[in-house]
Amino acid sequence: MSVTPTKAMVLAAGLGVRMRPLTDHMPKPLVRVAGQPLLDHVLDRLGAAGVVEAVVNVHYLPDQIIDHVAGRTRPRVIISDEREVVLGTGGGIVKALPLLGDAPFFHVNADTLWIDGVRPNLARLAEAFDPARMDILLLMAPTTSSIGYSGRGDYAMLPDGALRKRKEHQVVPFVYAGAAIMSPSLFATAPAGEFSLTKMFDQANEQERLFGLRLDGVWMHVGTPDAVEAAEEAFLESVA
Repeated sequence: MSVTPTKAMVLAAGLGVRMRPLTDHMPKPLVRVAGQPLLDHVLDRLGAAGVVEAVVNVHYLPDQIIDHVAGRTRPRVIISDEREVVLGTGGGIVKALPLLGDAPFFHVNADTLWIDGVRPNLARLAEAFDPARMDILLLMAPTTSSIGYSGRGDYAMLPDGALRKRKEHQVVPFVYAGAAIMSPSLFATAPAGEFSLTKMFDQANEQERLFGLRLDGVWMHVGTPDAVEAAEEAFLESVA
């Protein structure tokens, strides 16, 4: 029986270097796409999926984000303040674990954006997450139909959803779409201080507890100012 997580971690601490000049005076999560900041797209999705509380970590231009989410009630936002320290994508979660509790939680990058298919992808993730078999379930986008992505992919996916990491010269069909469900127990062996979340992905992969779910809809990689325009066009087409 799958239980929809009621808590989420939203990574919003990045410097947004590749988004300059848009991010010279504004944190990347507040860059607007289709009339709404990226962060609001993410928080709205989480609220619609039943999340009650979202922990948002901040580091770069933190006060803008803190002010922006102050009035939000669905989900309620708790700030994990990293302005004094660089923790990376993994260390940021470890710092926030006391706020996230013991149950599996949604994990979403503040700059990820997708158009849902017939059913919301976060609801599909919650249904597919099986804590007995997996520590992490990643939402995976097909590289060919994604907008703004031109890399070699991150993982190959087996029929049961198990993921296999791309080898150095390999090209694989799926890229991590920046949304996942994770078990807090995964971080029991996490290092202290700054580290990348990919370290935990690799650990789960080695133990064959890293799984993926194919995104239904269209994923947009909003990494550069040009990508904002491409994402807006896709959005407008989807509602037309």
